[in-house]
Amino acid sequence: MKKLVCSLVAAATLAGTVAHAAPAAGRGGALGFVVGCCFGIRTAAEWNEGKDLHFRDWGTIIPIVGLVVGIWNGIDSAGGMTHKELAAQYPGNFF
Repeated sequence: MKKLVCSLVAAATLAGTVAHAAPAAGRGGALGFVVGCCFGIRTAAEWNEGKDLHFRDWGTIIPIVGLVVGIWNGIDSAGGMTHKELAAQYPGNFF
């Protein structure tokens, strides 16, 4: 019974927070909240500006694949990869 009550309180709090959050200039809202929770504030800010999620973002939430993608991101970062290089490598609405 305690678990049920805690779950209902958490769901009500989350629903109230998401319902009263003012959407940003672009997308925002409940989906922006989920993107922020799963992928972080930087990815959520880019999502709200109208950018799509890159396959590396999706890979980070898959348990084993997330470790590989994290190491891959670290190697690229250690090599000096910049945002402009990523935009040139992956054209479109990602970067």
